[in-house]
Order: sequence, then structure tokens, then C-alpha cells
Amino acid sequence: MTPILASTPALWYLARGSGIVSLGLLTLTVLLGIATSTRWATERWPRLVVAGLHRNLSLLSVVFLGLHVGTVVVDGYVPIRWLDAVIPFGSSYRPLWLGLGATAFDVLAALVVTSLLRVRLGHRVWRAVHWAAYACWPLAVAHSLGIGSDNRQGWLLALDALAIAAVAAAVCWRLAIGQTRQPSSQLAPTTGSGHAHTR
Repeated sequence: MTPILASTPALWYLARGSGIVSLGLLTLTVLLGIATSTRWATERWPRLVVAGLHRNLSLLSVVFLGLHVGTVVVDGYVPIRWLDAVIPFGSSYRPLWLGLGATAFDVLAALVVTSLLRVRLGHRVWRAVHWAAYACWPLAVAHSLGIGSDNRQGWLLALDALAIAAVAAAVCWRLAIGQTRQPSSQLAPTTGSGHAHTR
């Protein structure tokens, strides 16, 4: 495939930068999704704000992901076709690592489409796809670690490590909350605190 534009440093930086920003936004989206699932809120951060931020950051991550895919293909520095961005593991260039990124893109695209059709699909179908969207994050991290000319740079490895640590901590926190809430929910009818769990 002949590149649409000649490869330039600006396109290369835009491709790498948009990919890194997209991964950062996706990490924040996962963290806020976990917070939303626990109904976490404070006076400064009510649940409505947390849910809205989760939704808006997820949409913003899609924008940067689209920019990342578009600039990588248009740049033409490596032989990546448009089809390679959506059909996993068919590329001649690093098929495994590129395929993981394409799979993450497909799952995220499915989430956007089902969110737009949420009223017609129903909550159960939308929720199933929404939970599957959490697979985007580990796929995106693996893609970041396995591909690109700066994937072994210390600063990028540090960002990946920070993202992994943050999500791991949030998952542990979520699991711990789930375990502590189970006994209290069983005691709710006798203690009169049941209303706190139904809000």
C-alpha cells in the first residue's frame, strides 16, 4: 500500500503521542468505571459527576485512539493497512502485537455502537458488552509493551507500570469492598441500614 502522505517526524510523534494518551485515558476510564461500580462518591465528587467523567473520558479515549490508528496508517513508516487496524492478526508487521491493538479497537468500537443503540438493545445486552470492554485495557497495555520504536524506553515502561499498578490496586479495592459489603447487606434488615445499600 502506498502511504497517503510521506512519513514525517510530525506524523510519527502524533501517532505515538496519541497512542500513549489513548492508553492513559483508557486507564482513567477503567479506574472511574471501577469507582462507579462501587457507587463511590464524595461531597466534591458526587456519583453523577463520576459517571459523567467516566463516560466523557471513554469517548475522548476513542477520539485519541482513532487519531492513533489514522496517523499510523497514513504515515506509512511501517506497512500497516487500514484493514490491519480492524482485523486482528492479519498484518505482515508484528501480527501478534498489532493484532492485540486491533482487538482492543474492535471491542471499544463495539462499546460505542452498543452505547448509541442502548435503548433498542436493552440494558442486559448493553451491560454484557460494557463488561467485555474492560478487556480493552489489558489488550492495549500489551500492545503498548510489544510494539513501537520506543516501547523499551524507560519513561514509557514507567507509564505502563504506573497504569498496571493503578488498575491492580483499584481491582483489589473493588474486591475488598465486595467482600466487606456482603455481611453488612445480610445484616441490613435487622440493623435498619438497608436503605444505604439501595440508593
